[in-house]
Amino acid sequence: MFIVGNILMGLSYVLDTVLFILMWIVIIRAVISWVNPDPWNPIVQFLSRVTDPILITIRNRIGFASAGGMDFSPIIAILIIMFLQYAVVDSIEGIAIRLRAGM
Repeated sequence: MFIVGNILMGLSYVLDTVLFILMWIVIIRAVISWVNPDPWNPIVQFLSRVTDPILITIRNRIGFASAGGMDFSPIIAILIIMFLQYAVVDSIEGIAIRLRAGM
């Protein structure tokens, strides 16, 4: 069970890192949207390709994601990412620790 624990621990670290990077990409996309960026810029295109599936899904599922000209979908996305980090990643890590300890 020690090997399974190590695999789960590695999975939790990778998932935590991916979620952390995704959170910062969402934050950067939200900040850049304030200055009306050039849509042909490769960085802006990358940010859009990565975040659009998440943000559009949130906008479609939650009717109040945009109110008064302000888009709340990045905030909701960040909260979901933080929840996943605390609930899923910490749960995987807790299981991994128990398996490594032989419980």
